[in-house]
Formats: sequence, C-alpha cells, structure tokens
Amino acid sequence: MYAALTRYGLPFKFIISMASIGIVLKFGLGITKRVPLLKYDAFTSQKRTLTKLLTKAQDTYFGQEYNFKKILQYDDRTKAFREQVPIFNYESIFKDWWRMTLEGEPNVCWPGKVQYFALSSGTSSGASKYIPVTAAMLKSIQRASVKQIFALANCDLPENFYEKGILMLGGSTNLEFNGIHYAGDLSGITTGRLPFWFQPFYKPGKEISRTRNWQEKLDLITREAHHWDIGAIVGVPSWFQLLLERIIEHYQVENIHQIWPNLRVFNHGGISFDPYRKSFDRLMGTPMTYLETYLASEGFVAYQRFPDAEGMRMLIRNGIYFEFIPFNATNVDEDGNIKSDAKSLTIDEVEPDTDYVLLLSTCAGAWRYSIGDVIRFTDVVKKDIKITGRTKHFLSLCGEHLSVENMNKAIEMVSDTLNVRIKEFTVCGEPYEGMFAHHWYISADNEVNIELLREKLDFYLKELNDDYKVERGHALKAVLVDILPHKLFLGWLKEQGLEGAQIKFPRVLKKNQLESWQAFISKNTVAP
Repeated sequence: MYAALTRYGLPFKFIISMASIGIVLKFGLGITKRVPLLKYDAFTSQKRTLTKLLTKAQDTYFGQEYNFKKILQYDDRTKAFREQVPIFNYESIFKDWWRMTLEGEPNVCWPGKVQYFALSSGTSSGASKYIPVTAAMLKSIQRASVKQIFALANCDLPENFYEKGILMLGGSTNLEFNGIHYAGDLSGITTGRLPFWFQPFYKPGKEISRTRNWQEKLDLITREAHHWDIGAIVGVPSWFQLLLERIIEHYQVENIHQIWPNLRVFNHGGISFDPYRKSFDRLMGTPMTYLETYLASEGFVAYQRFPDAEGMRMLIRNGIYFEFIPFNATNVDEDGNIKSDAKSLTIDEVEPDTDYVLLLSTCAGAWRYSIGDVIRFTDVVKKDIKITGRTKHFLSLCGEHLSVENMNKAIEMVSDTLNVRIKEFTVCGEPYEGMFAHHWYISADNEVNIELLREKLDFYLKELNDDYKVERGHALKAVLVDILPHKLFLGWLKEQGLEGAQIKFPRVLKKNQLESWQAFISKNTVAP
C-alpha cells in the first residue's frame, strides 16, 4: 500500500500523519479510478512468469529432475515445459516431492525450506492435504489482495465505507507447529501476517482469530458483533450464512443491518454464491455489493473487478503460470482423473464457452498441478473466468454429464420460482429399477412441497442440459428428493472433522463419502 501511494508523490511522513488510514485508502482508490490500467499481452506476461519460475527453481531437486536448465534454453519454453514435465495431482506430487518438503528437506520444489503448510480438506476427499506456502507465495497473495482492495474503486460505495471494519471469517492464526513447520488454514496463515496498515480494520481481532474450536469462534464473534462497525465481510457463503443467522437470533433483530448499519460488501469465495443469494438477501436490510474471489490454498488465481462482471479477472503476472486442459472424455476419465496423454493449452489458445481443467505452476513449488477446479472463460480478451465445477464433482451415470454449474443454477431457479430459501444441497447417483436415479438431499428453511420441488428441479435441469434431458427419457429413470434439516449437513461435516473456514459441503457424493453420508442420515433420522 505504501508503494502504491508514494508512487503518486505522497511521502511516508504525510501518510503516517494523516488522521485516518481510511482517508489514505480513499485517496488511493480515487487515484485508481482516474488512472487507466496499463495494457499488456497476457501470453507474453505468462511466458515471462514461466521463465522466472523455471530460473528460480532450476537448482532444486525437482528442477534438476526435469532439467529446467535445458527448458530455459529453448525459444519455445512453454512447449518444452509441457513436453518435459508431467501433469501432477495432489497425491502424485505429494508422494514424490512434497512429502520431503513436509519432512523439512530444503530445495525440493522451490528454493529454501518451506515454513508454512496450508491444510486443505477440499470437498473431494476427507483426508487433509498439506499445501506448501512459501515466502514468495505469501508476497504473491498480499499483492493480489491489494489489487482487490483497489478494485473497490469500481463500486458505488459511500465515503465512510473505507473507515469501517472488515470481518474475515477465517481459520485460526494459532497454527500447529511440530518443530519443523507450521500448519493451518491458509486464511489463518495469511491473517497472522496482515500488514500494519490493515490492522485497524481487521475483525474479529487477534484474540478471537487465534481460537481453534470453530463453534467457539462463531460464538465469540456473535457475542462481540454489536461492538463493531462492520463495512465488509469476507468468507465462504455457507459459513457466513450460519454466522449471520446466529447473530440475528442472538440479538433478536430482523436483519444484520440492525447490528451493522454500514455493511455494504460481501467478498465471497470457495463455492458458488448463486444458491445462497436468496437466503442472504433475506438476512439483509440494505442492498449489498457481492464480489467473488478465487483464492485457493495453492495460490490467488482471480478476483472480481466490477460488481456486475460475469467473471473474475485472472492474475496472470503474480507468480503463477496457468495451463488449461479441455474438460472432456478425451482428456478426463469417468472418475475425474486427468489422462496421462491429455494436452494442455496456453492462455492465448483458450476459447469461450469451453470448460477447462486448471493447471498451476507456482512460486510455492507446484508444477503442472491440477487444482481440481473446472473453469470457463467469460471473456477471453480480458481473461475473465468463472468456476463451473470440480473435476470429481459431476454426475454422468449414463451420459447425462451434469455439472456443478448446472446444479447450482437449477437450485437457484427452483429457489426463485417456489420462493424457497435453500440453505444446502448435495446429490448422488444410485441404481434404480435396473437403471439409474439422481438422489438429491436438500435443506430449506421454510415449508416446501417436495413433489413440486422435485418436478421443478427436474424441469430446470432439462432446460439447462440437453444430455440430461435425453437421458431422462432413457437410462436416468428417476429424480429422488429428500428434504433434511440443515443441522444434519453441519453434523455430518463435524463427524468427518470438516468444520472450518474453508470447508465446503460436497456438491456430489461418491464412494466412501456417499457411504458415510448415507450411514449418518440413517442413524440421525427417524422413519415416519
């Protein structure tokens, strides 16, 4: 922030002497609105990023194994990189490389010793993943966060907004330490290293942020909420919905703006916001600005620059090199695994209206790494993207090719049509009368006609997906719906040890997760 302001002639003494850091923020944002962004070629920037990454890591064990020095000698380094380095997922890169990093070995995939690891359970597996977080990656995330703050200049916000608090619902800053490294949620790692200028705005504050017990943290925030003047909230929609409901109930008010009258912005990420929009609107007393962020444990990928933008702007000059694999049967098997002969594309080769599996090579030592997300470009010129699903979160029992994007949109449409506030949902595939069925489990916080909901859900899915429509007349014989209390969804997450800031309920349940869910439901529901 200091660098951004002094670039326009503000000396350090002047910045410090100002009565409010909020005034400084407003000044900087005003400049941002008046100064046009520098134009640059995305592919050229990405080639430079790849060169920097290869140069930095060429003497690591990984760089020597895959001969980064030789790759750097080629004119077309992107092609040589694709040909020389295989595609990794978490299991393969951890087994061969990150395991050594976790044990304290330096210079494995990135120069030096890794001090921090982000714990990520994701939604595809219950097992915790240890994602390296290097000093270079922390700087990358900080740079992206400042860009995101300056993007607020594109929002129509009142002048006093920049002097209000920001509530970040994140993991504990009290990280686990085993004598070799620290481990915790990425949000806990980054929150513990907030820059000095951000400290006056940050809530819930240092003491509460150290709390490891998730339910205790939510209770502490609830009890302190009326002392704060919050202008923005940051976190995963499902958990923030729960927190806001808890605060409203605790203080016996009609909406959250009766506690935080200056709340204007919700910066959300982790899962699609669309299914939660109706429930959030019900919790508000004043119109909100909703902005999406794509910050994964592996790096800061993109952020929404304008409130009405369809997609998020990719950060293509920030320590991450991107590749894109078309998400189709040629490149991805029926279990969502990338095939060994899959061909990736560079950022200048992508097309609109096409789903891609995202690969990252980063300044934290991820190389041609499948993050597990599927994205689509909403603007190939500006490099705006949206997340359409996960490689392992789709249903295709008989060729219906139902994506998470289809599911989210259909749930949103049902919610709007029936005026039903859907709080959570998941779906699985199962045998049915010699064919197949989709079984939906849905939580709603008001009365709903199950049969009407089922009919509307099926109708909208047919509208959204032609393959689904065809198969509903053939092998996909039924759509089953169970309406369950929201507490069962939360209870299953807790039983799996999956409570926390970055935990999301799986949209599609398969194999072990499905067996666990069905056993939990059977144990915790009473037959009529």
